[in-house]
Amino acid sequence: MTSAPGPRPPAARHRPWPWCRQCTGLALDMGSARTRAWMSGRRSVLDVPTVTVPGDSATHPVQRGTIVDTPGTARMLNRLLGHRLPRFGRPLLILTTPVLGGITYRAEARTAVEVLRPRTVLTVPTARAVAVAADTDLTRPLLVLDIGAHLTEVTLLTDGAVTDARHTALGTGDLEGRTPAAQLTDAVGAMVTAMLDQDRTSQTLDALQRGVLLAGGGALRPDITYHLSRRLRAPVRSVPAPHTAAVRGAARLLQAAHAHPSATGIPDMAHPH
Repeated sequence: MTSAPGPRPPAARHRPWPWCRQCTGLALDMGSARTRAWMSGRRSVLDVPTVTVPGDSATHPVQRGTIVDTPGTARMLNRLLGHRLPRFGRPLLILTTPVLGGITYRAEARTAVEVLRPRTVLTVPTARAVAVAADTDLTRPLLVLDIGAHLTEVTLLTDGAVTDARHTALGTGDLEGRTPAAQLTDAVGAMVTAMLDQDRTSQTLDALQRGVLLAGGGALRPDITYHLSRRLRAPVRSVPAPHTAAVRGAARLLQAAHAHPSATGIPDMAHPH
């Protein structure tokens, strides 16, 4: 007796990366000193200086969390990524943004990334991407401190969403001159104090007592971590590979969006193109 064949399993909605050429993904983090990118099908993060062209004539199109040269940013992205993208593919692109960059930054960034012919552009606050990279529990209030080369941001996340943020135009690149590390840690302390003073709930205090999540190049300097913990009187925990945490977190969100768009909370954290 021959049994009737059973129903076929449903076809997968997407072929998994990296074999789905039509579903190329790109995560991008543009800082004033370094630009980092992750592409589907690659295991490593591309990490290059944020300059318009290499050499003595190079200029810096991103400065202290602001895109000051949009065409120059586009040229940089095209040089870094243009030849790496499939010729006929249009990537899904997720871009980290400074928490206080606002509409202006997102508009300039989207104009610059058009050179990569994206199918869709999503943006995510850098702090949220860092938290995702660290596998942090986002159901509890969290303070994320991102110390870059020329910009430092402290962000309060509640249920994964930004509820308060501060920044200062200081970073590790400023410490090479006459600016001591203590000036940077004092600036962070002042920002956290202001957040505590203006918070009518206990969320900022709860997050501080939980401990600060530290990312960016500043997290690679033990002297900064030490002074921060003393200044804030709270635990300070560095994200693994803190200088690439933002782009790696964006890559994880990108992969989740590819598998199941509703799983990432994209409407809550990002702004579709």
